[in-house]
Amino acid sequence: MGFPSSKWISNLLFCCFFAGIGCNSVEKKIYLHLNYTFPCVRLLNATHQIGCQSSMSGNVGVLHVLESEENLDWVLSSGPNPPYMVILDAPLFTRSVMMKLKSSSGRVAGVAVVAPNTNPAESFSPHTTCPNENTGVYSETYGPAMANCNMTLWNPLGSGLSYEEFDFPIFSLKDDNDTRVIRQCYLDHNQAVNNSTARYPLCAMELYSHMFAVTDTATCMRRNDISFSISQDMVCDPLGDYNVWGSTRPINNTVKGHKMWENVVIAAARLDSRSFFYDIAPGGESGVSGFVTLLAAAHALRNATQEAQPNRTIVYAFFQGETFDYIGSSRMVYDMQNKQFPLDLDNIHSVLEIGQVGLRADSRLWLHTDPVSRRNDSINQEVEELIKNLHLAATNLSVTPVAPTVSQPLPPSSFQRFLRAQLIPGVVLEDHQSAYVNRFYESMYDNAENLNVFYPSDLTPEEQLKFITASAKALTEVATLVARTLYRQAGGAESLLSSISADPQIVTQLLYGFLVRPNNSWFQELVPSDFTSHLSDGPLNMYVGAFQQPSEPTLLVQYLLANLTGSTVNVTQEDCQNQREDKDDKDSKHMYTYVWVQGAVPPNSTERNGFCVRSSVRLAKAVSPAFELRQYTTSEYSTWTESRWKSIKGRMFLVASHELEMLTLGVGIGVLLTSLLLTYVISAKADILFSSGREPTNATY
Repeated sequence: MGFPSSKWISNLLFCCFFAGIGCNSVEKKIYLHLNYTFPCVRLLNATHQIGCQSSMSGNVGVLHVLESEENLDWVLSSGPNPPYMVILDAPLFTRSVMMKLKSSSGRVAGVAVVAPNTNPAESFSPHTTCPNENTGVYSETYGPAMANCNMTLWNPLGSGLSYEEFDFPIFSLKDDNDTRVIRQCYLDHNQAVNNSTARYPLCAMELYSHMFAVTDTATCMRRNDISFSISQDMVCDPLGDYNVWGSTRPINNTVKGHKMWENVVIAAARLDSRSFFYDIAPGGESGVSGFVTLLAAAHALRNATQEAQPNRTIVYAFFQGETFDYIGSSRMVYDMQNKQFPLDLDNIHSVLEIGQVGLRADSRLWLHTDPVSRRNDSINQEVEELIKNLHLAATNLSVTPVAPTVSQPLPPSSFQRFLRAQLIPGVVLEDHQSAYVNRFYESMYDNAENLNVFYPSDLTPEEQLKFITASAKALTEVATLVARTLYRQAGGAESLLSSISADPQIVTQLLYGFLVRPNNSWFQELVPSDFTSHLSDGPLNMYVGAFQQPSEPTLLVQYLLANLTGSTVNVTQEDCQNQREDKDDKDSKHMYTYVWVQGAVPPNSTERNGFCVRSSVRLAKAVSPAFELRQYTTSEYSTWTESRWKSIKGRMFLVASHELEMLTLGVGIGVLLTSLLLTYVISAKADILFSSGREPTNATY
């Protein structure tokens, strides 16, 4: 037999091509892939693992829509077709329900929570009742009576659900067309009628979120070392990001350690938040309210500190990873102690931290101090002076600073990490006297709605950006209080305090940008051109994430702080990007940072007028010292890591009965054997079946 003709090969390839297309279309007809899925992922620390995961091949279960907690019996015992993929609405996503599902002995394949488009009426906080209780300042050796929230339970609504381990996947689904299709599929195929058993085919779902890391951080970091030496594949990463910091006077960043004659007041806020689900952590009250207030205060101080520089330098510090045992603040303290930061702890005069300040029920703003350090007379004197400056700054404002009437510990705050290293005077501003007023602490509902950021329905996105909400007005008052207090605390003249005021337009644009739509005209003007692709049309995710590169929130705060506190310099784009003011300038980079931002689009033009911003704003690594020291079982520092995974996905399909599946398998095997037999027979008789007459070699035409 000769070689097949080129025409025959072309026909074969043509058939294979269309067979592939046919297979693809069949796959689409079988499966409905879920959009907007947000999983629960696995996290690990020194002692254990938390979170969720699927099996290596994904978890498959028959759909069951849970109508009420009483309906759980169907899933846990009486349902005839386990395992089940449980679909539940947000009100049923409680610790009681989830712990029952967790103990279901293999009858639950996974859970999908339908997230509502508006916040629920019930409170929901999956965090613990005592956040960061093991890594704060209070311990057996420092205020033991106040350790472990013995005196004050800060988050009494906390269920601790985020710190449980589940051996099945848990996804959050957006309440949209996909969830309507899921419910309809359940009604059409799975819902029992008159207590009768539903007939096949049944509606089923597959969730895939297999995690690579197991046990604890020490185990996964050891496996990282082994895996990297063999294949460079890692199984987990330390949680971390970068802190953002800046100062009212330029500080030489090249020379680390103590600065003679430098005395600084630290104004601090946390950047991060979290929720039960990965990628949904808006952090409206828990984080955004505080750092937006500090950004607005820094802007209000720009002119005052340039025109009448106070004796002390104000350092603005925005800490990342505070949710996970104070990653950012503990790293800054560690760097200060080890001469890896341009300042040390002895350079710090005092600390003013802005915590949760967005949900004030009245005019009162609570001033929290540490009763243990105040037993020291000099510390107590400085704290009293700071409180006095707060009251002075509140003159003619609608904010009333009030100290708690009872002796109580500091709430969870970055300031605790500074106190853990050295006694420093400080005050933490909060909107609560004792327990949090935030009903959705560290949850996906701590969003713009929770912070009461609302807009009239007839406004365009551009009009919403500029609309001054009631929340923005309230935070502007707090920002003004903070700015005036910092100026006075730094040694500024009392007579100038009344001239320092935060801008409500800045505050409302910041709230809109972080909680509603980062991709807005104002943010676009203040960032470099290569960052605009990272500006999304939805709320930012404030979860710290695995340490790789600066996150979007971190970079945004860096650019915003630079614009709000820095100045425009007339240099070329090339010089700006090379951190200099001209080609001969070799010194400015030690004192300043330069960033070329896009600028606005002039009328009747399509190109932006970019410009160079010079500021003292810098990034500092926010990774726990435990990973620098390779002390993965330490209790001194955060040891949180995030597992790696291959892919996250979910899909829905109809599943046939076991009998039909076996019949289909049997028929398939029969067809396979028959085709093999036919192939063998045809191959053996090919010379007879496919022979063709050959022309004689001496044929002539």
